[in-house]
Amino acid sequence: MSEEIDESSDEKLPAVELPKAEWDSAMLNLAQSQFLSAAQKMGLDENIRDRLLFPQRTMIVSFPCRMDEYSEVETVFGYRVQHVLTMGPTKGGIRYHEDVNLGEVAALAMWMTWKCALMHLPFGGAKGGVRVDPRQMSRPELQRLTRRYTMEISSMIGPDKDIPAPDMGTNAQTMAWIMDTYSQQHGYAIPEVVTGKPVVLGGSHGREEATGRGLVYLIRESAEHLGIELNKATAVVQGYGNVGRHAAHFLHELGVSIVGISDVSCGLHNSNGLNLQNVDAWLEQNGTLQGYIEADEINNQELLELECDILAPCALQNQITETNAPYIKCKILAEGANGPTSLEADGMLTERGIFVLPDVLGNAGGVTVSYFEWVQNTQEFSWTLEEVNDRLHKILVNAFHRTLVRSQRDGIDMRTAALIEGISRVAEAKLLRGVFP
Repeated sequence: MSEEIDESSDEKLPAVELPKAEWDSAMLNLAQSQFLSAAQKMGLDENIRDRLLFPQRTMIVSFPCRMDEYSEVETVFGYRVQHVLTMGPTKGGIRYHEDVNLGEVAALAMWMTWKCALMHLPFGGAKGGVRVDPRQMSRPELQRLTRRYTMEISSMIGPDKDIPAPDMGTNAQTMAWIMDTYSQQHGYAIPEVVTGKPVVLGGSHGREEATGRGLVYLIRESAEHLGIELNKATAVVQGYGNVGRHAAHFLHELGVSIVGISDVSCGLHNSNGLNLQNVDAWLEQNGTLQGYIEADEINNQELLELECDILAPCALQNQITETNAPYIKCKILAEGANGPTSLEADGMLTERGIFVLPDVLGNAGGVTVSYFEWVQNTQEFSWTLEEVNDRLHKILVNAFHRTLVRSQRDGIDMRTAALIEGISRVAEAKLLRGVFP
């Protein structure tokens, strides 16, 4: 007979409590709520709904990371999640951030599944992360961290199993370290194990700017649909990182006046339009936007509530909520970040007639060009930048119009339409493959 647990005891059971804490994530709650809402509207089979609510595979690892002070060793937690294995290899980025947990990574993997299905890419969704603050780590520390993390998840990844890519806090250099570490274990170079690598190691032209470029391709389609002239339009970009910076520059090339941007330090506002070349020069010299003299410094709330034609949240999740949704003053909300808008805010924005370009569509340019990179690596062939951008444009515009048609035909918002497009494809594949045994 098993021993009974004395519930009156003060002794904690961390092994029991850990899973609950790890799954307790606002981002996962949002991803699941969006999925359940779409599943109800499309009449999704209950068995498939339940199978898609949580990821198929998860891995939590803890490992030592030696700091530059040789005697100092930190224990680090890492994650890799594969949401759906039905569609082919899984695909998804790796983020380094101090708030990473299992629930967040699972949410990102779920969104990646719908994103890949919406784009008709032969991947299921995956995501990985390590709970560290990369800004506080030296380059040697980041390299040791990355190589050890790669070893910990090496049984889970592979060019035919699961292909990582960059995400928040990681970049092309991180992917180079992962590729090298994985390749060392096999005795030969395997560039197709990751995407988002430097071009010299098999990376694709156009991958670094693909998410921002893709977002602007879709903003252009949205503006045409709404009758907005971009050469007379204004835009605010929250988050002047990789996605936001490229999106701002591409919008500027189309004649859009960028009146607001932000980073972790502050927001900047100039009603006459920011000089992005001067902003970039300031960033190069100072590291943050704070102190830039050709604009007014504002906080994040003020930035999001600026009057503009296009608002592009390209930073963190949960930025537009029921608290500030009534004060959003844009015509197009173009989501470059994952999960920037809460479920409650979604309904409020729709009621106010704001056209929402949802994240599963808006930021799909990155994974699409990652797919191109994987194809080029497996075929040992390289495409030109023009070929990459042309293929990217065709795929994104096709997905946009399929989503728009469904939205108008069924009388639903663009997010729900995009989710139903993706979920339907995954559900069909699951039904065709059946259940084993």
